[in-house]
Amino acid sequence: MARPTTRAELLQAAEAGYDTLVALIAEMSDAEREGPLNYGPGFAKSEAHWARDRCVRDVIVHLTAWHGLLRDWVAANEGGKPSTFLPSPYTWRDYAGMNVEFRDAHESTSLADALREFGDSHAAVMALIDGHTNDELFVKKFYPWTGTTSLGSYCVSATSSHYDWAVKKLRAARRGARTAG
Repeated sequence: MARPTTRAELLQAAEAGYDTLVALIAEMSDAEREGPLNYGPGFAKSEAHWARDRCVRDVIVHLTAWHGLLRDWVAANEGGKPSTFLPSPYTWRDYAGMNVEFRDAHESTSLADALREFGDSHAAVMALIDGHTNDELFVKKFYPWTGTTSLGSYCVSATSSHYDWAVKKLRAARRGARTAG
């Protein structure tokens, strides 16, 4: 699916991505859901997230944390408190440590709890999107605090694009586990 460029497309893509991800997790075996992610022999990808996320819970916690970043950023700026998307000291050039912190903060969270929090967080982000007009979401620089891009671009990144990433990652782990086992 093409990257959403309207509010309606964003809502549809985010909901479809969420549904696909939740259905994928539901069809996994208990071992796939609860065990370590295994990409199989010879798997070699350089992006940090392949090593960072150890299990399905870590992926879900990551998505929920990024929803929180989006919601907090929008609430602060709409409330008149200028805020950057990433919390200090992180920047767009160096935020890998933040993602590790998100993961580590939830080491004792069960997958069931993580999925509940993710569902609640997804609903809150959908309400945030639904509460904005097409122009507010997709006109670049509509809000000065979005910099050179649009609020909708951030919303796409935190929802449909991020959900696609998670689905690809979990499908790769399922394939890897089947070839390794």
